[in-house]
Amino acid sequence: MKILAVTACPSGVAHTYMAAEALEKAAKVKGIEIKVETQGSIGIENKITAADIKDTDAVILTKDMGIKEAERFNGLPIVKVAISDVVKKAEQILDKVEAYINGKKQV
Repeated sequence: MKILAVTACPSGVAHTYMAAEALEKAAKVKGIEIKVETQGSIGIENKITAADIKDTDAVILTKDMGIKEAERFNGLPIVKVAISDVVKKAEQILDKVEAYINGKKQV
């Protein structure tokens, strides 16, 4: 399973990176491949490329502010989540995304 995520918060500092770290840690525990792009005050880091998007199962986007270049993910399952929820509930978010993906593959 491969998930992509983009985190961004209004100030572009702490929560952007805290959310990215929370997703990466939760994915590692669950054995999920994840790449997290951050869109913070210093710009886009760890940019998601077309090659990354090619085989992804779902995309997680934070919804507290606009995500730059979101059109890259058109046609993919997208989950929009508040940045504070990603920081506090990353594992539960990944559980829900994983259940959705597994349900879709069984159909």
